[in-house]
Amino acid sequence: MMFRRVLIFLVFICVFVPQAHAVWIWTPQTGKFINPKWSVKSTPKEQLEYGMAFFNGKKYNEAISEFKKLIRHYPRAKEAPEAQYYIGKIQEELNKPYEAFKAYQVVIDKYPFSERAGEIVGLQYQIGNQLLEGRNKRGKWVEVLVGGDDRVIEVFRAVIKNAPYGKYAAIAQYKIGLYLKEKGLFDEARDEFEKTMNDYPTSEWAKAAQFQIAMADTKRSANAQHEQKTTKLAIDGFKEFVKSHPESELTPQAKEQIARLRDKEAENSFLVAKFYEKQHNLKSARLYYRDIVDKYADTAWASKALARLQGNR
Repeated sequence: MMFRRVLIFLVFICVFVPQAHAVWIWTPQTGKFINPKWSVKSTPKEQLEYGMAFFNGKKYNEAISEFKKLIRHYPRAKEAPEAQYYIGKIQEELNKPYEAFKAYQVVIDKYPFSERAGEIVGLQYQIGNQLLEGRNKRGKWVEVLVGGDDRVIEVFRAVIKNAPYGKYAAIAQYKIGLYLKEKGLFDEARDEFEKTMNDYPTSEWAKAAQFQIAMADTKRSANAQHEQKTTKLAIDGFKEFVKSHPESELTPQAKEQIARLRDKEAENSFLVAKFYEKQHNLKSARLYYRDIVDKYADTAWASKALARLQGNR
């Protein structure tokens, strides 16, 4: 029986050990075989250096494996957030911006006192920009097919949450509004621009947000031909912007918008007047025509309204 067991053991050694020799190594310290592929270095510093060797050699899969090994075995070591940071850098190198954002966020969430925190907020802001610009380059027909990319909002909101008083907070808030405005969500965009003004009143982006609120109101007013309330809101917004920022590079554009919206208001009143005229309600028609002549003398509709008044005497 003993001979048979020895024979089986020898067969096992001959067949299996040569195949495993390159993988499993006997260590006298532990008194057992270990697999170097799964083992961790004796210190977190050594483990980080080992992972960085793969990173610098652009062997990213191996680097991620070693960095994760460090985090798993040395979660409280100062090298742990550094390993997590480089996982994010690898995702950026692989052109996976959203995955990089998520990896960086782990550093903020698990290691809030990391020296990398400030740098990471900046990197996340750049990722938000990348997602925003990538969406714009896709074109409207692609947007219809695949839908919007609301990860833009998620990233910018994280930037604000991670550093609410940092240099990227105000512009991140402003760009959330821009993203929603580009999607045609004008009410939601208006709310985000107002938040920019309220939360960061001294920021340069508060001024831009004031202009964009008026632009959002302009877009909203275009959805209702006879809805004057929203148009007036847009005009008042542009007038306030011109008054508050007379030297702004956006002021000429604001003045153009005021003129265009006033022309739209006059046109809407003219259409209402013509409706009453067709209904043979000349009294109401004349009221609207007279209002156009008095309030919108700087528009082409004033002369048209005056002609209707003279023709309906």
